[in-house]
Amino acid sequence: MFKKIGRIILYLVLLFFVSTIVSIIIFKWLPVRYTPLMTIRYFENINDKNFYTQKKWTPIEDISPNMLMAVIASEDNKFINHSGFDWDAIDAALKHNKKSKRKRGASTITQQVAKNVFLISSRTWVRKGLEAYFTILIEFFWNKERIIEVYLNVIETGKGIYGVEAAAQRYFNKPARKLTREEAALIAAALPNPRERNPANPTAYMRQRQQQIMRVMKQLGDIDVNTKNKKDEKIKKKK
Repeated sequence: MFKKIGRIILYLVLLFFVSTIVSIIIFKWLPVRYTPLMTIRYFENINDKNFYTQKKWTPIEDISPNMLMAVIASEDNKFINHSGFDWDAIDAALKHNKKSKRKRGASTITQQVAKNVFLISSRTWVRKGLEAYFTILIEFFWNKERIIEVYLNVIETGKGIYGVEAAAQRYFNKPARKLTREEAALIAAALPNPRERNPANPTAYMRQRQQQIMRVMKQLGDIDVNTKNKKDEKIKKKK
């Protein structure tokens, strides 16, 4: 009996590792059309007749470099250089959270991709452990270009809105490739609370945050991300 249970557990563990690795490899190439969060939001608003989902997968070459720079400046300054975890930010967040009731996160863009694509939002240690696991796999199998491409396509950018293409269309009536620095910074400023913040009608706080993001964008300078089709072609921040 114990041997049978042991074998079942072993098979389940092997199935988990194989299935997650296969999923990571598949999503290295295929667009991520749906995420657990999209499903959760749908059922949360199932009785709201005015609720609908707006999203459109957009290749990275069709997204303004301003938008890439804005999310890096806002969410993960060390995105290009780290391997999935920003240990300095984690250490700073731990020290801050010991002293303050207002908690601070330290998730990198890669960690957010891991959470958004493969997991549900929760504050359990199990979810954090799985997030770390998927983060390691993503950094191993994907390149930085793919990571930020997926991120820009799956992030929640408003009520029922996912990805920067849908956000650009909803808030500024233009495609993501035409977003200006100011518009990109406003979308990035809304990301911590996208269902309550409207880039098309920004509050004073959002304007302040926009200016902070734009200053960091300027400080970071040019950040190069290899495109899918040409190794030597680079996507650069527009000045």
